[in-house]
Amino acid sequence: MIYLILKYAVTAFIVVLISEIARRNDRFGAVLAALPLVTVMTLIWLKAENSSAEKISNHAYYTFWYVIPTLPMFLLFPKLMRLFDFWIALGISSLFTVFFFFLFAYVLGKVGIHLL
Repeated sequence: MIYLILKYAVTAFIVVLISEIARRNDRFGAVLAALPLVTVMTLIWLKAENSSAEKISNHAYYTFWYVIPTLPMFLLFPKLMRLFDFWIALGISSLFTVFFFFLFAYVLGKVGIHLL
């Protein structure tokens, strides 16, 4: 139980730290947010929990493919923010990301990479 609390505390600390840095410095906060810190932490937690090398490797592999369809959101969201309220812009860009993810998974499935 203490281990689980530690995982929550460390993960939450990093997210809060990055958001506080971003509040003070847009660019540095964005650089930190763009780093795959959550994935690295997840890989570390999986290793600490004695997950198999295959499980850890698969996590990194699928993370690569899952990140790609999320990237257009970071171009769409700022444009939508000029037109709409924050929540509407976030909602539309999130829906676009979900649509793009399924489209991306479908296209990759045609070439033998199965994400779903």
